[in-house]
This record gives sequence, C-alpha cells and structure tokens, in this order.
Amino acid sequence: MSMQPITLNAVGSFTPGSVSIPKHAVQQRVRPPKKNVPQTGMERTHILNTVRRYVAEFNPIPPMPSDELKVHADRLVEMLKCDAIYRDYIGVLLNNEMWRESVAAIPFERRLLLLPKCLRVESKCPAPFDEFGLLCKQCGLCSIQDLQAEAEKLGYAVLVAEGSAIVMSLIQTGKIEAIVGVSCLSVLERAFPYMEAAAIPGVAVPLLQDDCIDTTVDLDWVWDYIHLTSDDKTRRLDLGALREEVDFWFSPASLDLIMGNADGETERIAREWLGRAGKRWRPFLAVSTFQALRADTGQPLPDDIKKIAVAVECFHKASLIHDDIEDNDATRYGEKTLHEEYGVAVALNVGDLLIGEGYRLIGASKISAEQKAEMLLVASQGQRQLCRGQGAELCWARQPEPLTSLQVLDIFRSKTAPAFEVALQFGALYAGLEQHGEVCDTLQVYSEALGIAYQIRDDLSDLGAGGETNDIAGLRPSLLLAVAYERAQAEKKILLEFLWRRAPQAGVNPEQIEALYVELKADERARTLLETYKEEAIRCLRDLENPNLKGLLRRVLGKIFNDTEIKGWCKEFEQQNTAGRLLVVEPAAPAPVA
Repeated sequence: MSMQPITLNAVGSFTPGSVSIPKHAVQQRVRPPKKNVPQTGMERTHILNTVRRYVAEFNPIPPMPSDELKVHADRLVEMLKCDAIYRDYIGVLLNNEMWRESVAAIPFERRLLLLPKCLRVESKCPAPFDEFGLLCKQCGLCSIQDLQAEAEKLGYAVLVAEGSAIVMSLIQTGKIEAIVGVSCLSVLERAFPYMEAAAIPGVAVPLLQDDCIDTTVDLDWVWDYIHLTSDDKTRRLDLGALREEVDFWFSPASLDLIMGNADGETERIAREWLGRAGKRWRPFLAVSTFQALRADTGQPLPDDIKKIAVAVECFHKASLIHDDIEDNDATRYGEKTLHEEYGVAVALNVGDLLIGEGYRLIGASKISAEQKAEMLLVASQGQRQLCRGQGAELCWARQPEPLTSLQVLDIFRSKTAPAFEVALQFGALYAGLEQHGEVCDTLQVYSEALGIAYQIRDDLSDLGAGGETNDIAGLRPSLLLAVAYERAQAEKKILLEFLWRRAPQAGVNPEQIEALYVELKADERARTLLETYKEEAIRCLRDLENPNLKGLLRRVLGKIFNDTEIKGWCKEFEQQNTAGRLLVVEPAAPAPVA
C-alpha cells in the first residue's frame, strides 16, 4: 500500500501527509420532495429494492399498458404498507425494473440520455437554448455538466430538454434504441403511452419536485442507470441479501463453524465481542470484491471466503478494543466497552487474541502460498498504517493544539482507510493473484476516498443528542471543529481554541458548539467534502477495465452511504435546548491560549 502516514515533529505538531482535497463535487440544492414522492432517501431506496424483488419474483413483461401497471403498483403499495399517494412513483420504478435488462443489453452509443433543464440553477445559469434544448456551458453550478460529460464519454446522445416530440423524432431515426431519462412524475405519466407504442426500452429517475425550477433528483440512481450494462455480470446481485448473508456469519453458531469451537473464557469473550453489533462493512467489502472478480460468477460463495471475511472483522474489532482503551471511551454500540465490562487487562488480551485469530484464519484458508503471503503483507501493512494514524492522534492528545481541516482529513485517511483497503485487497487476492494485480492501485485510491468520506459522515452523524459518540464531549479532533476554527474570529476563535486544547471554558456545552458550527457553516463545508470524496471514489473507477468490479463498487458505495442518513440535527438541538435537555462538557484544567 502506498498511503503516506501523518508524522509528528519534535514539538508534537502534525505534519501533513499526502492527503489532498479532490476536484469539487457539485452540490445539489436541499429541497423537500413533493408530497407524492417518498420523503427520505432511505425510504425511496427501500421501495426501489422491494420493487426489484417483486419484478424478479413475478416477472411482469413490458411494454405494459398503464392500467395494468397501476394494478401492479397497487399490489406493491399494499406489500409496502405505504401511503397510496406514492402509487405513481412506484409505478415509474416498476416500469424501470421491467425494462432494466433490455436497456442493459443495448450499447451505450445506441442510447439517449434525456435530462430536464430544471436541474440547472435557474437564476445563475449562463447556458442558451436552441431548438434541441439547453446548450450547457460547463459552469460547474449544477450536476447537468457532469452527467452529460460522463454519458457522452460512454457514447450516449444527450439532450437537455423537455418534450416528447423531440424524443419521438430521434426514435424514428432508428439510431436510438433505449432511453435513460430524468423527469417529474407528471411528464413521465404522459410519456408512458409513447414508450408503450414504440416498445422502446427506457428507465427514468423521477425528479423529487415538479415545479420546473431548481429541482433535485436522486443523483446516485441517475449514475447507476447511465452505467447500466450487460457486461456487468453482477448487476442483478442483491446487495441487501449479500450483506444479510455476511452478517449471519457472525452469529454464534456460524462463528463456531468457521473458526472452530471456542476454548476457554478468553475465546468466549472474543467471540461475543466479534458477534456484537456493528455494520460489518469491511467483511461485506471483501466478499463484494471477490464476487466481482471471481471467474465463476453466479455460483454459491465458497466456504473459505467466510474465513477471509471473518479475518477482516477480527482485525477491525481488535482495533476497536484498543482504541476504546486509548480514548477512554465507556460505551460502544450503546453498551459498555469491553474494558469497562471486563477490565483493561482482559480487554487488551482479547484484542491481541483477535489479531492472532485473523492471521490464523488466513493461514487456514485453502488458497495458494503466494496468495497467503500477499494477504499477510496487506494485513500487516494495514495494521501498521492504522497504528501510525492512531499514534499520531494520541501524541497530539499529550500536547493538543488546533489542527487544520487538511490535517484532520489526514487523520481520517490514516485511521479509517487502511481497514477498508485490507478488506478490498483481501477480496481481490482471494479471487486470484492476477485479478489483484490488475486492480490493486484502483482499490487503494477507492479505499482512501471511501475511508475519508465514511469518517466525515460519522462526524456529521455524531452531532446532536442522538449521536452515538460526540467528538465535542470526547474532546477529539473533528473536521467540523477544524473548519469552524479556520472560519471563526475574535471570541469565537478563542472559545474553539480552548476546545482544541482539550480545556473547554466552564459552562460551554456541545449544543452551543454545534450552534456555532451552523453559524460558521462548518456543517455545510463538511457535507460538501463528504460528497466530494464520494465522487472521488466513483471517479477512480472510470479507468477500470473490469465491468463487474466497476459496477459493483459503485453500487456498494451507494449501499454504504444510503443505509444511514445524516440527521437534521441543527433544528433538533434548538428544541432540546428549549426542553432543557443539555449535555454539559465537564471542563478540564484551563490551559493558556498561545
């Protein structure tokens, strides 16, 4: 692995590594969806997954008359037990899934991408119009330019316009055999008869509003449909089901089958900790990468991949035990940390045992000696890098001082990215040394961007009273604190500097600091960086030649970041303040401000 660590100079200050902020990702406006559209991304994704399972089970055949489509949509409304106002929305998703495989089989150069001009920022857009629609000036204010550029690179014809007449005229030329579109529900409903009559395969992502100005859309869905291709043999893979299968491997009975029966109290505690709550993203990443690169796509998962996946989680759960001790954290997953429950000595020993278990499982796998050697090297390098990042933060804690946002991002890269990279590389190595060599560099870039984005998301999710851990109360480095400090002036900067020095002023509570984050727009900057690093993870996949890995890693990213949404905490804490529910930070001994 080529990641450069954070280093510490002689006086305890951070020296930045090689982290850099990628090309800015265009940010969508934040607007509530129209009432007949499900209100959250999680709800919309849940409905989409249910529709996909319905189509896979009942296999409805397109083109389907609108009346018949509504019958199926009503059935789905009943299955989902959702508001009937979403029937038309569900009907669009149902139509998409019926056509999905037909569209996938059509070459990109025979497809049309149809985008609405209302995705632009109307008050600032410099683009003129001609008889075919908007002529994008690539100004960077909206997502149209990125969608158009990527689609044209793949070979699509692209129109930024509304109106069925233009589309029908293109269809009649015989050069367009499939359509990927974005539009509001009312326009899509009117378009169904045309598509039914022409039997042209098409998928369409519904806009979240229909007022024809500054509209928004589920952009990740648009990207997925643009890249949809039958060359990706994993496109039908149910990621939800795969994740559930991986999660099942961590049940007590499954762990005994994979690892052998636990022997003694130490192993019993280790197995219980290994099976304790967690998102299991790292073993899921290992299995997903293997699924994309394996030669026998579609076959059941081999037993040995379970050993590799559990090994990845052993390394991760060991690091959590040690981190909790080093950070003096009392809870994790809403329960006592291991050292709080059993004492520091037992917890340290269990963590060491899990590291050994990880290496034992690699050695017990039925793979070549060369594959094992590479896995051992990857695991040891990842552990080394993680310890360097954690060590730099611990040294900072001895002589705390304000960090820049770049320095905090460097911490994120060193502490979070290595575990993701180990998981990804393990999956590729298990699929074969040749596959690993072809994708090694891409997996490293992807894991860095994924790791940083994941930690930024955690920073944002931790805010407010509902956060699992609060970096303000824990006096830990935070991207929000770094951005706020960079933007603050006068008394506000002094207040934040005391916090950086782990000596908060008496009476200062997390809600006040979070209010300052909002005032200084640190949360907005963090959200921008979150989307920027997610986009960087997607961008690095463009040059991959393997369509399975490219498609699967793109969908995995959506799975990770759509499973949990960032709370609208800025309004929540105002209500909590009114109710008098304040979480006060206990001030440490005062330290002088340099």
